[in-house]
Amino acid sequence: MPLIYADLVWLLNLCFDAMLLWLAAIMLKRRVRLWRLMLAALFGSLLVLLIFTPFAYMMSHVATKLIVSFFIVWICFGFHRFRFFIENVLAFYFATFMMGGGLIAFHFLLQSEITAYSSRWILHSTSVSWLFVVMMFPILWLLSKAQMGTIREKKLRFEHVIDVRVTCFGQTVCLKGLVDSGNQLRDPLTNTPVMIVELQPFAHIFPPTVLQMIHNRTYTDDIPSEWVSRIRFVPYRAVGVEQQLLIAMKLDDVQWSDGKQWTSVTKVLVGFHPSSLSADGEYNCIVHPHMVMSQAS
Repeated sequence: MPLIYADLVWLLNLCFDAMLLWLAAIMLKRRVRLWRLMLAALFGSLLVLLIFTPFAYMMSHVATKLIVSFFIVWICFGFHRFRFFIENVLAFYFATFMMGGGLIAFHFLLQSEITAYSSRWILHSTSVSWLFVVMMFPILWLLSKAQMGTIREKKLRFEHVIDVRVTCFGQTVCLKGLVDSGNQLRDPLTNTPVMIVELQPFAHIFPPTVLQMIHNRTYTDDIPSEWVSRIRFVPYRAVGVEQQLLIAMKLDDVQWSDGKQWTSVTKVLVGFHPSSLSADGEYNCIVHPHMVMSQAS
Protein backbone atom coordinates (compact mmCIF):
# COMPACT_ATOMS: atom_id res chain seq x y z
CA MET A 1 0.00 0.00 0.00
CA PRO A 2 1.53 3.33 -1.03
CA LEU A 3 2.42 5.83 1.67
CA ILE A 4 0.60 9.18 1.38
CA TYR A 5 1.95 12.31 3.03
CA ALA A 6 -1.04 14.45 3.92
CA ASP A 7 1.06 17.55 4.55
CA LEU A 8 2.61 17.40 1.07
CA VAL A 9 -0.78 16.87 -0.55
CA TRP A 10 -2.11 19.90 1.33
CA LEU A 11 0.90 22.06 0.40
CA LEU A 12 0.68 21.16 -3.28
CA ASN A 13 -3.02 21.94 -3.41
CA LEU A 14 -2.41 25.25 -1.62
CA CYS A 15 0.18 26.28 -4.20
CA PHE A 16 -1.88 25.06 -7.15
CA ASP A 17 -5.05 26.81 -6.00
CA ALA A 18 -3.12 30.05 -5.46
CA MET A 19 -1.55 29.88 -8.93
CA LEU A 20 -4.89 29.11 -10.59
CA LEU A 21 -6.53 32.08 -8.88
CA TRP A 22 -3.61 34.27 -9.86
CA LEU A 23 -3.90 33.14 -13.49
CA ALA A 24 -7.65 33.88 -13.44
CA ALA A 25 -6.90 37.36 -12.09
CA ILE A 26 -4.39 37.92 -14.91
CA MET A 27 -6.92 36.79 -17.51
CA LEU A 28 -9.55 39.23 -16.26
CA LYS A 29 -7.06 41.96 -15.27
CA ARG A 30 -8.39 41.94 -11.70
CA ARG A 31 -6.42 43.58 -8.93
CA VAL A 32 -6.42 41.06 -6.09
CA ARG A 33 -5.03 41.50 -2.60
CA LEU A 34 -2.44 38.89 -1.75
CA TRP A 35 -4.03 38.02 1.58
CA ARG A 36 -7.39 37.34 -0.09
CA LEU A 37 -5.77 35.13 -2.72
CA MET A 38 -3.87 33.13 -0.11
CA LEU A 39 -6.93 32.85 2.12
CA ALA A 40 -8.97 31.46 -0.77
CA ALA A 41 -6.21 29.02 -1.65
CA LEU A 42 -5.98 27.97 2.01
CA PHE A 43 -9.73 27.33 2.15
CA GLY A 44 -9.58 25.18 -0.99
CA SER A 45 -6.55 23.22 0.21
CA LEU A 46 -7.99 22.49 3.66
CA LEU A 47 -10.97 20.76 2.07
CA VAL A 48 -8.59 18.29 0.45
CA LEU A 49 -7.86 16.97 3.93
CA LEU A 50 -11.44 15.66 4.04
CA ILE A 51 -10.21 12.86 1.81
CA PHE A 52 -8.52 11.33 4.87
CA THR A 53 -11.71 11.48 6.96
CA PRO A 54 -15.01 9.55 6.91
CA PHE A 55 -16.48 12.49 4.94
CA ALA A 56 -14.37 11.70 1.89
CA TYR A 57 -17.46 10.69 -0.09
CA MET A 58 -18.67 14.31 0.04
CA MET A 59 -15.64 15.56 -1.92
CA SER A 60 -16.51 13.43 -4.94
CA HIS A 61 -19.98 14.93 -5.30
CA VAL A 62 -20.43 17.49 -8.11
CA ALA A 63 -22.50 19.83 -5.93
CA THR A 64 -19.74 19.92 -3.30
CA LYS A 65 -17.12 20.78 -5.90
CA LEU A 66 -19.27 23.60 -7.30
CA ILE A 67 -20.01 25.07 -3.86
CA VAL A 68 -16.33 24.91 -2.87
CA SER A 69 -15.24 26.64 -6.08
CA PHE A 70 -17.85 29.37 -5.56
CA PHE A 71 -16.55 30.01 -2.05
CA ILE A 72 -12.94 30.07 -3.28
CA VAL A 73 -13.76 32.67 -5.94
CA TRP A 74 -15.87 34.70 -3.51
CA ILE A 75 -13.07 34.83 -0.93
CA CYS A 76 -10.48 35.83 -3.54
CA PHE A 77 -12.39 38.35 -5.67
CA GLY A 78 -15.37 39.30 -3.53
CA PHE A 79 -18.92 39.76 -4.76
CA HIS A 80 -19.66 43.15 -6.32
CA ARG A 81 -22.42 42.08 -8.67
CA PHE A 82 -23.68 38.81 -10.15
CA ARG A 83 -22.06 39.21 -13.56
CA PHE A 84 -18.73 40.10 -11.96
CA PHE A 85 -18.90 36.95 -9.82
CA ILE A 86 -19.82 34.66 -12.74
CA GLU A 87 -16.96 36.04 -14.83
CA ASN A 88 -14.56 35.23 -12.02
CA VAL A 89 -15.95 31.70 -11.61
CA LEU A 90 -15.71 30.97 -15.34
CA ALA A 91 -12.16 32.34 -15.50
CA PHE A 92 -11.18 30.15 -12.55
CA TYR A 93 -12.65 27.07 -14.22
CA PHE A 94 -11.03 27.98 -17.53
CA ALA A 95 -7.63 28.28 -15.87
CA THR A 96 -8.19 24.95 -14.10
CA PHE A 97 -9.21 23.12 -17.27
CA MET A 98 -6.40 24.73 -19.27
CA MET A 99 -3.74 23.68 -16.77
CA GLY A 100 -5.25 20.23 -16.24
CA GLY A 101 -5.60 19.65 -19.97
CA GLY A 102 -2.03 20.80 -20.51
CA LEU A 103 -0.73 18.37 -17.89
CA ILE A 104 -2.65 15.47 -19.46
CA ALA A 105 -1.44 16.42 -22.93
CA PHE A 106 2.20 16.56 -21.86
CA HIS A 107 1.78 13.33 -19.94
CA PHE A 108 0.56 11.43 -23.00
CA LEU A 109 3.24 13.08 -25.11
CA LEU A 110 6.15 12.20 -22.84
CA GLN A 111 5.05 9.23 -20.72
CA SER A 112 3.57 6.69 -23.10
CA GLU A 113 4.57 3.49 -24.83
CA ILE A 114 3.24 1.96 -28.05
CA THR A 115 3.18 -1.78 -28.59
CA ALA A 116 1.84 -3.99 -31.38
CA TYR A 117 -0.93 -6.44 -30.54
CA SER A 118 -3.07 -8.39 -33.00
CA SER A 119 -1.97 -6.15 -35.93
CA ARG A 120 -3.19 -3.08 -34.08
CA TRP A 121 -1.34 -0.34 -32.28
CA ILE A 122 -2.32 -0.07 -28.61
CA LEU A 123 -1.30 2.87 -26.44
CA HIS A 124 -0.24 2.08 -22.88
CA SER A 125 0.13 5.02 -20.53
CA THR A 126 1.64 5.13 -17.09
CA SER A 127 -0.04 6.94 -14.22
CA VAL A 128 0.68 10.62 -13.63
CA SER A 129 3.32 11.00 -10.92
CA TRP A 130 3.45 13.82 -8.39
CA LEU A 131 6.96 14.66 -9.56
CA PHE A 132 5.65 15.17 -13.10
CA VAL A 133 2.86 17.44 -11.84
CA VAL A 134 5.20 19.48 -9.65
CA MET A 135 7.63 20.00 -12.54
CA MET A 136 5.15 20.67 -15.34
CA PHE A 137 2.57 22.79 -13.51
CA PRO A 138 4.84 25.85 -13.05
CA ILE A 139 6.07 25.54 -16.64
CA LEU A 140 2.52 25.45 -18.00
CA TRP A 141 1.56 28.33 -15.70
CA LEU A 142 4.38 30.51 -17.03
CA LEU A 143 3.52 29.61 -20.63
CA SER A 144 -0.15 30.39 -20.02
CA LYS A 145 0.68 33.69 -18.34
CA ALA A 146 2.90 34.73 -21.24
CA GLN A 147 0.25 33.68 -23.77
CA MET A 148 -2.42 35.68 -21.92
CA GLY A 149 -0.24 38.77 -22.23
CA THR A 150 0.17 38.16 -25.95
CA ILE A 151 -3.57 37.66 -26.45
CA ARG A 152 -4.33 40.83 -24.50
CA GLU A 153 -1.84 42.80 -26.59
CA LYS A 154 -3.29 41.42 -29.81
CA LYS A 155 -6.82 42.18 -28.69
CA LEU A 156 -5.90 45.73 -27.74
CA ARG A 157 -4.15 46.21 -31.05
CA PHE A 158 -6.94 44.76 -33.20
CA GLU A 159 -9.57 46.83 -31.39
CA HIS A 160 -7.80 49.86 -32.89
CA VAL A 161 -7.30 48.43 -36.40
CA ILE A 162 -9.81 49.70 -38.96
CA ASP A 163 -10.39 49.30 -42.68
CA VAL A 164 -9.20 52.19 -44.85
CA ARG A 165 -9.79 52.92 -48.55
CA VAL A 166 -7.64 55.38 -50.47
CA THR A 167 -8.50 56.48 -54.02
CA CYS A 168 -5.84 57.97 -56.29
CA PHE A 169 -6.45 58.82 -59.97
CA GLY A 170 -9.47 56.54 -60.06
CA GLN A 171 -7.72 53.55 -58.49
CA THR A 172 -8.71 52.40 -54.99
CA VAL A 173 -6.32 50.75 -52.55
CA CYS A 174 -7.66 48.91 -49.48
CA LEU A 175 -5.57 49.12 -46.31
CA LYS A 176 -5.57 48.07 -42.65
CA GLY A 177 -5.08 51.13 -40.47
CA LEU A 178 -3.87 51.31 -36.88
CA VAL A 179 -5.47 54.22 -35.00
CA ASP A 180 -2.46 55.52 -33.08
CA SER A 181 -3.07 58.21 -30.46
CA GLY A 182 0.66 58.93 -30.53
CA ASN A 183 0.50 59.98 -34.16
CA GLN A 184 0.07 63.75 -33.99
CA LEU A 185 1.74 64.49 -37.32
CA ARG A 186 0.28 67.49 -39.16
CA ASP A 187 1.20 69.67 -42.08
CA PRO A 188 2.82 72.75 -40.45
CA LEU A 189 1.33 75.13 -43.07
CA THR A 190 -2.30 73.99 -43.18
CA ASN A 191 -2.51 72.05 -39.87
CA THR A 192 -3.94 69.11 -41.83
CA PRO A 193 -3.56 65.71 -40.12
CA VAL A 194 -1.27 63.25 -41.88
CA MET A 195 -2.01 59.52 -42.23
CA ILE A 196 1.13 57.45 -42.80
CA VAL A 197 0.86 54.54 -45.25
CA GLU A 198 3.25 52.01 -46.73
CA LEU A 199 4.40 52.83 -50.23
CA GLN A 200 4.28 49.29 -51.57
CA PRO A 201 0.47 49.06 -52.14
CA PHE A 202 0.69 52.21 -54.30
CA ALA A 203 3.76 51.20 -56.33
CA HIS A 204 1.62 50.23 -59.35
CA ILE A 205 -0.11 53.63 -59.38
CA PHE A 206 2.77 56.07 -58.93
CA PRO A 207 5.15 56.89 -61.80
CA PRO A 208 8.83 55.96 -61.34
CA THR A 209 9.89 59.56 -60.72
CA VAL A 210 7.41 59.93 -57.85
CA LEU A 211 8.53 56.61 -56.33
CA GLN A 212 12.15 57.74 -56.53
CA MET A 213 11.27 61.05 -54.87
CA ILE A 214 9.56 59.25 -51.98
CA HIS A 215 12.53 56.96 -51.45
CA ASN A 216 15.06 59.80 -51.61
CA ARG A 217 12.85 62.32 -49.75
CA THR A 218 13.95 65.06 -52.15
CA TYR A 219 12.05 66.97 -54.84
CA THR A 220 12.91 66.41 -58.50
CA ASP A 221 11.93 68.55 -61.51
CA ASP A 222 10.86 65.70 -63.79
CA ILE A 223 7.68 64.88 -61.87
CA PRO A 224 4.51 64.84 -64.04
CA SER A 225 2.59 68.10 -63.81
CA GLU A 226 -0.62 66.46 -62.55
CA TRP A 227 1.28 65.26 -59.48
CA VAL A 228 3.02 68.51 -58.56
CA SER A 229 -0.02 70.19 -56.99
CA ARG A 230 -0.66 67.15 -54.78
CA ILE A 231 2.77 66.88 -53.17
CA ARG A 232 3.59 68.23 -49.70
CA PHE A 233 6.80 67.96 -47.66
CA VAL A 234 6.03 67.36 -43.99
CA PRO A 235 8.82 67.40 -41.38
CA TYR A 236 8.60 64.58 -38.85
CA ARG A 237 10.73 62.99 -36.17
CA ALA A 238 10.67 59.36 -35.07
CA VAL A 239 12.09 57.87 -31.88
CA GLY A 240 15.89 57.78 -32.08
CA VAL A 241 15.89 59.42 -35.54
CA GLU A 242 16.72 63.00 -36.40
CA GLN A 243 14.12 65.18 -38.09
CA GLN A 244 13.36 64.13 -41.66
CA LEU A 245 10.97 65.01 -44.46
CA LEU A 246 7.96 62.85 -45.27
CA ILE A 247 6.45 63.00 -48.75
CA ALA A 248 2.70 63.48 -48.35
CA MET A 249 -0.04 63.96 -50.92
CA LYS A 250 -3.60 65.17 -51.19
CA LEU A 251 -5.39 62.25 -52.80
CA ASP A 252 -8.84 61.98 -54.36
CA ASP A 253 -10.62 60.29 -51.46
CA VAL A 254 -9.84 58.69 -48.10
CA GLN A 255 -12.43 56.60 -46.25
CA TRP A 256 -12.45 54.50 -43.08
CA SER A 257 -14.91 51.93 -41.82
CA ASP A 258 -16.06 51.03 -38.31
CA GLY A 259 -17.36 47.69 -39.56
CA LYS A 260 -20.83 49.06 -40.32
CA GLN A 261 -20.41 51.99 -42.68
CA TRP A 262 -17.77 53.90 -44.60
CA THR A 263 -16.97 57.49 -43.64
CA SER A 264 -15.18 59.87 -45.99
CA VAL A 265 -12.46 62.13 -44.57
CA THR A 266 -12.34 65.52 -46.23
CA LYS A 267 -9.25 67.02 -44.61
CA VAL A 268 -6.27 64.65 -44.56
CA LEU A 269 -2.89 64.18 -46.19
CA VAL A 270 -1.43 60.78 -46.96
CA GLY A 271 2.25 60.42 -46.14
CA PHE A 272 4.17 57.56 -47.75
CA HIS A 273 6.70 55.46 -45.87
CA PRO A 274 9.16 53.47 -48.05
CA SER A 275 9.43 50.49 -45.67
CA SER A 276 6.96 48.27 -43.80
CA LEU A 277 5.12 49.74 -40.80
CA SER A 278 4.25 46.41 -39.16
CA ALA A 279 6.71 43.56 -38.81
CA ASP A 280 3.94 40.92 -38.87
CA GLY A 281 1.73 42.63 -41.47
CA GLU A 282 -1.20 43.34 -39.13
CA TYR A 283 -1.59 46.84 -40.57
CA ASN A 284 -0.05 48.88 -43.37
CA CYS A 285 -1.05 52.42 -42.42
CA ILE A 286 -1.11 54.54 -39.27
CA VAL A 287 -4.30 56.56 -38.94
CA HIS A 288 -4.26 59.98 -37.33
CA PRO A 289 -6.75 59.88 -34.42
CA HIS A 290 -8.25 63.22 -35.48
CA MET A 291 -9.48 61.59 -38.68
CA VAL A 292 -11.63 59.13 -36.75
CA MET A 293 -12.73 61.33 -33.85
CA SER A 294 -13.70 64.38 -35.87
CA GLN A 295 -15.62 62.45 -38.50
CA ALA A 296 -17.33 60.21 -35.92
CA SER A 297 -18.45 63.20 -33.87
